[in-house]
Amino acid sequence: MKIYTLSSCDTCRKALKLLRAAGHDLQVVDVRADGIAPADLAALAAAFGPRLVNRASATWRGLDAASRARPPAELIAAHPTVMKRPAMFYQGAWHLGWDAATRARVLGE
Repeated sequence: MKIYTLSSCDTCRKALKLLRAAGHDLQVVDVRADGIAPADLAALAAAFGPRLVNRASATWRGLDAASRARPPAELIAAHPTVMKRPAMFYQGAWHLGWDAATRARVLGE
């Protein structure tokens, strides 16, 4: 499983802990330290569109109106921490966030 996280994100840390406990082999990518592969960013943007942007993040709140109006992939390429996290590629599909439905899909709950 490939998972995009942010090391300072509590939700990402919870997800990683549960995924490891469930025995998943993780390829962890920190969006701030490692960046986001262009092909993965394009696939995520195609799968989730505007939902890929975390409008509750401190990064989003600090952006001006022109930056906020950019397409999601372009905005995230410039400001990776504005991406909603975690984003996971598992069993041939992308999953976004760590809500109950996502947990059920990736943990088999």
